[in-house]
Amino acid sequence: MAIDFTLMAGGAAGQGIQFLGQTLAKALASGGFYIFADQDYESRVRGGHNFFRVRASDREVLALSPSLDILIALNDETVELHRKEMKNKGVIIVDREQSKAKYLGENYLSIPLTKIAMDIVGNKLMTNTVAAGAALALASYDIDPLLDILKKDLAKSGEKAVQGNIDAAKAGYDFVQQNARAKPGQELKRQGRPAKRMLLNGNEAVSLGAMAGGCKFMTGYPMTPSSSIMEYLAVKGARYGIVTIHVEDEISAINMAVGAGFAGVRSMTATSGGGFALMVEGLALAGMTETPVVIVLGQRPGPATGLPTRTEQGELWFALHAGHGEFPRAVLAPATAEDTFWATVKAFNLAEKYQTPVIMLTDHHLASSYRTVDKYDLKQVNIERGEWLSDQQANKTADYKRHQVTDSGISPRAYPGQGKALVVTDSDEHDEFGHMIEDAETRIQQASKRLHKLEGLKNEISDPEFQEQAGAEMTFIGWGSTYGAIREAADLLQQEKVKVNHLHLTELWPFPSDAVAKILKKSGKSVVIENNATGQVAQLIRRETGIKVDSTITKFDGRPFSPQSIVERLKKEVA
Repeated sequence: MAIDFTLMAGGAAGQGIQFLGQTLAKALASGGFYIFADQDYESRVRGGHNFFRVRASDREVLALSPSLDILIALNDETVELHRKEMKNKGVIIVDREQSKAKYLGENYLSIPLTKIAMDIVGNKLMTNTVAAGAALALASYDIDPLLDILKKDLAKSGEKAVQGNIDAAKAGYDFVQQNARAKPGQELKRQGRPAKRMLLNGNEAVSLGAMAGGCKFMTGYPMTPSSSIMEYLAVKGARYGIVTIHVEDEISAINMAVGAGFAGVRSMTATSGGGFALMVEGLALAGMTETPVVIVLGQRPGPATGLPTRTEQGELWFALHAGHGEFPRAVLAPATAEDTFWATVKAFNLAEKYQTPVIMLTDHHLASSYRTVDKYDLKQVNIERGEWLSDQQANKTADYKRHQVTDSGISPRAYPGQGKALVVTDSDEHDEFGHMIEDAETRIQQASKRLHKLEGLKNEISDPEFQEQAGAEMTFIGWGSTYGAIREAADLLQQEKVKVNHLHLTELWPFPSDAVAKILKKSGKSVVIENNATGQVAQLIRRETGIKVDSTITKFDGRPFSPQSIVERLKKEVA
C-alpha cells in the first residue's frame, strides 16, 4: 500500500512552530520520502494561530493534504481548530501541563512536553524539539535522521544548544515508545537508502535560479512573501559575487535595479503588491530606456495590506498592465519549486535579450511551501545576454546609437564607458542616440520599435503544459501555484472513473493564444481554477482567444486549494 502521511504542528507565534515543521520535513526527506510542506501564520509577532503541515509519501506529492495522521497541538486552540481534520486512526499529541481541557480517547496522546523540556535541559524553548521526537516515535520512524538534522542546523548555535536539543528529542521519542497506547493507521519506515533530493521552498528556488542565471545585483525592501529572497541572497550570494542591498523603500529598490541593469549588470528586485505599486514608475522607466530588469512579484490578498501572510493570485492584471504608456514585457508564473528555478534563469535571459522588464509572478503559497526537488542539472543552464557590442566594436563606434531602429526592435547594447561608444538614454521620448525629442515622427518610430520586440518575445514563450486523458470530456485550466492541487484533483477524479484533462499556464505574457485556442477547441468543457475572486486568467483567455470558458472555480479566502477541495467544488458547482 502506498504511503501518504501528513503531520501538522500547531500553536501560537513564538512557540517555534516553523522550526518544528521544518525539522520534521527535513528529517523525513532525508529518510527517502517525497515531501510537500506548507505553513500558515498570522501577521503577529506573538499570539495568533500558526501551523506547519508536512505531507510525506513514497510517491511524488505536489500539494497539501487536509487529512491528518498526527496533530501536534502546543495549545488548545490547535485542537479545536483542527481535530475535524484527523483521519479515523489519527492521533493528536497534546501538552499535558499546558492544556486546560481534558482530552480523552484513544486518538489523544497526552505528553508532558514542557515538563520534559524543563527536566531534561532546563529550557522550555525546547518543547518543540521534544514534540518532534514524540511525533516521529508515534509514526514509527527512526530517530537518527532527526538527530542528524539538529546537529547540522544548530551547529552555529554552539555545542550546548545542539546537545540540549538532541537530549530533548530523545526524551520525547522515548516517552512515546514507552507510553503510547495507539498509533496512526500508517507507519513511516525509512525508504532504504537516503534520498539525494533537495527540500526547497519557492523563494529559495528563485534565489538559486538567480545565482545560476548570472544575477549580480539584488535590491529589496522587506515585504511578505518575498522578503526571504533578499535574505537568502544576502547570505549565500556573497560567495558568487552578488551584491544585495536592503534599501529604504521600493522606489529606491526598482530604481537601483534599473540603474544596475543600465550599467550592464544582471539585476533584480522582489516585492509584493503594495511594494510593486510603488515600483510602477520605475518599471515604466525601464520600459522607456529599454533596460533589462527582473521583478519578482509575490502575490498576497489585497487591496492595501489585505492578509499579508496569506496567499492569492489577484495581481495578474496588475502585472500585465502596470506602468504608464505602452511598452513590452514578459510575465512568467512558475508552478513548482523546480519550475521556479528554471523560470528565474529564463527571466534573466529574456530581460537582457529583449532589453525589457520581466515580471515573475509567484504567491505566498509557492514562496513559502516546501517540496523535495531533484538536484538541478546546472549543465542545462544557458546564459543568453543578447545584442552586445564587443570591445573592438565599441572602440570603433564614435556615433553609437543606444536606441538604434532595427528589424527586431532590439538595439545593440554597450555598457557606459565601453570604448568610444557614448551611452545616452532619456526618460523622455528620445531619438536613436538617446537624446530627448518632441517631434511626432520620431515618437512613432521609437514607440513602434519598442513594441516590435513583442513579436520576438512571443516566440520565446513556451506552449502551456497539457496533460490529456483519452476520452476526457472536461479540461481543468490553471496557472502558477495551483498546478499541484489541480493535477492531484485530476488523479482523484480518475479513481472515480472521471477523466479530466489539465491545461496549465506558467508563461502568461505574451499570451500563447494559438496554443491555448487549439487545445480548448478540442478538449470539452473547460473549467478554470484560480486563487482570486474575478477569474483573471479566465478573462485573459477570452480576451486573447475569443473563447469563453464554461466554468470557474475561484478561491479568495487567503488559503490555497487542496486537491480534495477542488473535487468537492466541482461536484457542487460545475457537474
